[in-house]
Amino acid sequence: MAAIIGAGVFSIVIVLSLLIICGLPLGELTMGGKYKVFPKKLRIILAAQLILQVFFVVIILQMGEFVSLWFPYNITKTICMIMAIYLSLNTVMNFISGSKKEKYIMTPLSAVSAICFWITAL
Repeated sequence: MAAIIGAGVFSIVIVLSLLIICGLPLGELTMGGKYKVFPKKLRIILAAQLILQVFFVVIILQMGEFVSLWFPYNITKTICMIMAIYLSLNTVMNFISGSKKEKYIMTPLSAVSAICFWITAL
């Protein structure tokens, strides 16, 4: 169940990333709220990151046994653990952000995702 919740919550982040890439004024949700609308160069980087985000949704679903494994179990588990650590650190960074939108919207999304990745990996 944690894998489904984690994939769902992480998918919300993917949708927000897509909207930022499309130029919507949601930039305050990331990078400490530095940009209201992301510059085009950063949107390209965010698009590359988007591919990784989709990959990580597949990884958590694989660990939860909702999708057949693409990689050996140990590699999938390791990737899931790395993502859990990353999301845990990301939660802290979002929490200390100067952007209220990032703090109040992205922190809970990141925290729930981190917990789900931890539960699924362990």
